[in-house]
Amino acid sequence: MGKDSNPTDSQIVNLVISGDIDKYAEIINRYEDKLLRYAVFLSKDYDIASDIVQETFIKAYINLKSFNTSKQFSPWIYRILHNEAMNVIKRSKKIIDIDIDNDKIDLLHVNFETDKMIDHKILKSGLCKCLSNLKIKYREAIILFYFDNLKYDQISEILHIPTSTVGIRIRRGKIMLKKICQDSGVKYE
Repeated sequence: MGKDSNPTDSQIVNLVISGDIDKYAEIINRYEDKLLRYAVFLSKDYDIASDIVQETFIKAYINLKSFNTSKQFSPWIYRILHNEAMNVIKRSKKIIDIDIDNDKIDLLHVNFETDKMIDHKILKSGLCKCLSNLKIKYREAIILFYFDNLKYDQISEILHIPTSTVGIRIRRGKIMLKKICQDSGVKYE
């Protein structure tokens, strides 16, 4: 397997499929925080997000044999989470806006270094709240790109939209997010 200390996701999947089911814990360790962060921003509720992530890992495990190990694992598991979150949102028909507890956000290790337009003060003083007011189709693209550092082609695969549409949603989402933040009194420098 090459580097035993740091196997690839595909190598771990192959081990699990071959019967070493304990290795699935490594997949969970690699993706739990990222998926939880994404689910929190989609569902706007930490407890619901935790349930979505748990269900995602169950469904991924059950369907692991259908994963094509020649492809990247992260878009595949994000797509499962995305589908599960959309099902929960559709079932509930309405999402209750609950303020995201800052302590929980800290636990999610939010990393927003890549966007020059939105500075770090905004993130700390209200970006999460502003982000929760953004339409979901823009919110999910922004979260996947800026928070989870996924590439356009990976986001395209997760959301089942063309790569060009990913760029459009990110661009429009940033414009809308800036307006929402400004309307909420969050200042830009």
